[in-house]
Parts: sequence; C-alpha cells; structure tokens
Amino acid sequence: MTVPFREHGALARGVFAVAVLVSLAVLFAPPGDVPSSPPGVDKVVHFALFAVLACTGRWAGVRQGPLAALLVLYAAGSELLQGTSLVDRDASIGDLVADSAGVVVGLLLWRLVAARRTRTSG
Repeated sequence: MTVPFREHGALARGVFAVAVLVSLAVLFAPPGDVPSSPPGVDKVVHFALFAVLACTGRWAGVRQGPLAALLVLYAAGSELLQGTSLVDRDASIGDLVADSAGVVVGLLLWRLVAARRTRTSG
C-alpha cells in the first residue's frame, strides 16, 4: 500500500494539479454556474477544497511553510477577485476563514498520514 502513496511521485503531482484545477473552477465559476444550496454549505465546500489542496500539495512534495502561505494568499486573492466585476460573486470573510481552516486541517491530516506510514513501514 505504500507504493501508491509514495511522496513526490508523478501520481502525487497529478492529483495536486487536478485539485488546483478543480479549485479554479469552483472559486471562479460565474454566478449563474454556482448551484443554490442551503446556508453554510459554501463554507463546507471552501473548507474541504482547501484541505484537499493542502493534503495533495504536501503529497506532491511542496514544503509545509510555503504551501500554507501560498494557499492562504490564494484564498485571500480568490475572495478579492470574487468581489470584483471580473467574477461578479460575493467576497466573504467567512469563506476566507473556512479556506484557512481547511489549510490547517489538511496539513494536520497529512502529518497524521505521514506519521502513520512511518510507524508501519519502520
């Protein structure tokens, strides 16, 4: 089981690239393409999206510090762009908080997975 989850391999980089592409589609979709949902669901989506970005980024070999900083900057930039006429969606501090929390949880999840792998292989 350790082979598919080997760090820094082509699969890891590919999964991270797909996660980035999905995030671009989710964060910058025009307002008409965003499905309606009950209140709060958008925060769950933001949280999960950034947790996945953090986890897959670590799997792909991006160091924790730079990855965390870049993802939080990406989250802030996406919210700023959503508030402009370019994207024409609502910017939200709540979304930024959900994004940042997702980054933290994603990095912690990766640490747990990596620690467990180290214990079982050693």
